[in-house]
Amino acid sequence: MPEPAPTVQQLLAFYLEAGVDCALGDAPADRLAEPDSVPVAVAAPREIVPPRPAREIPAAMPAVPRADVALAPDEAISSAREAARTAPSLEALRQLLENFDGCALKHTATRLVFADGNPQARVMFVGEAPGREEDIEGLPFVGRSGKLLDRMIAAIGLDRSKAYIANVIPWRPPGNRTPTPQETQICLPFIRRQIELVNPDVLVTLGNPSTQTLLSTRDGIMKTRGKWVDYDTGTRTIRALATFHPAYLLRSPSYKRMTWQDLRAIAKALENPAAPT
Repeated sequence: MPEPAPTVQQLLAFYLEAGVDCALGDAPADRLAEPDSVPVAVAAPREIVPPRPAREIPAAMPAVPRADVALAPDEAISSAREAARTAPSLEALRQLLENFDGCALKHTATRLVFADGNPQARVMFVGEAPGREEDIEGLPFVGRSGKLLDRMIAAIGLDRSKAYIANVIPWRPPGNRTPTPQETQICLPFIRRQIELVNPDVLVTLGNPSTQTLLSTRDGIMKTRGKWVDYDTGTRTIRALATFHPAYLLRSPSYKRMTWQDLRAIAKALENPAAPT
């Protein structure tokens, strides 16, 4: 006996789980409808024209890479490193990311989520990847976790005009899934260059993924949070501290006390940059 056709609710649940949560048009489209018949045009007699001589292309003309050809993982990582290190400014780095086709996440996301806040800020917060709200607005931390982050930094006298906020991954993974190690490695050169260009006095990694990626540790956030470490940009050593991601605190509010301790340590470091860690 054939299985019953799925209901509309079941189809919507399937699409949502697959990451399809944004409408692309105002009206529904029937993708299974038969296409309209197209009349076959009778070709007119072609005039015979003698071929033109081939024009010589200068050897110095650079080849333009095709956006529809996916790069191999190693090639994509190498391309990201080469592109990131050449960016002389944050705006140039943003433009490089807009034009970079080495990460497949770019083609499933709505837009690039580069950063928010003050590029001259003394403190920089880095999370893992954008979510649905961030993908829509093009800014990091604007959903529920973003509102909590705003309250967290406000508790120590900061707001987005006094902080710089970004993510390791600048494109939303479909369905908010965890980025793959390959996607993280491709995006890593760009966030490293972004940190170098912002050049903050204090770097704060939010959550386990960004902490392990940027601070080169395999320890979990429970073990790494609250401990000062050195982050080397290649031109300067920055004081770095890991703490819980706001999204985790929404699920586990009992850890807010530990986060408050971390925030106080951040405030103290900003007040006295020369103090030992």
